[in-house]
Amino acid sequence: MIPDILSHGQYATVYNFLSLVIASQLFTAVFLLISLPRILPRYRQAITVAIVVCGIAAYHYFRIFDSFRAAFVTKSVGGTGNYSQAAGASFNEGYRYVDWLLTVPLLLVELIAVLALARKVQSALLVRLVPAAALMIALGYPGEISGDNGLRGLFGLLSTIPFAYILYVLFVQLSKSLDKQPASVRRTLGRLRFLLLLSWGVYPIAYLLPLLNIGGADAWVFKQVGYSVADILAKAVYALIIYGVAKAKSYDDDQEFAVVENSHDEAVALRK
Repeated sequence: MIPDILSHGQYATVYNFLSLVIASQLFTAVFLLISLPRILPRYRQAITVAIVVCGIAAYHYFRIFDSFRAAFVTKSVGGTGNYSQAAGASFNEGYRYVDWLLTVPLLLVELIAVLALARKVQSALLVRLVPAAALMIALGYPGEISGDNGLRGLFGLLSTIPFAYILYVLFVQLSKSLDKQPASVRRTLGRLRFLLLLSWGVYPIAYLLPLLNIGGADAWVFKQVGYSVADILAKAVYALIIYGVAKAKSYDDDQEFAVVENSHDEAVALRK
């Protein structure tokens, strides 16, 4: 539940973390856009999807940020006192679910795209992963907005089913495809799955807080900080790792391209 009052420290913590996410997503997207020509065309689809994911996240965090500022106001001089909920305004948690409904399936598309698998294998994986990811988010939302813990628990359990299926595909079926990847990126790609698992693990923990009778302003602030950190890891950091994989695979596929790019890096280093 959204608290009625936040202390100045609690308000500033949420404010600063929301700002951090906006900066992380926005400038990761800018970096990837500028760096797109530095990888081979066959891997640019993965980076293009990463740019879209970070762009969508930046947009929604702007909306979340505006919603937060409108929902909590203070009458103290200099804004150093407590912040209370503004009359007629409320923090909109729904922006997060709209964001996740779009970006979570695309995160899986990024991973499959950078593998550059045979079209038939790629399609088979996407047909399994994308609908499961969308279903996982869609089933979680009714429980998130419900004040009934029974209903929250029911939809939380239902959303766990597609989540478990995604893990099965990533850690069992996808492992066969990872064996065919260049040795230079095989370990990194394997660890990417754990990054997704680590970052996604924050969401069910926050979801369960009301079921564990953990509430109040501190719990709500912890949830917002947790969501923010998880989104940075799952989108911005994840995208940069995908870019590193795409660049390494580009060098491995085309030695001439690698020589040209390395020469460019050396020229930049000399100018510095």
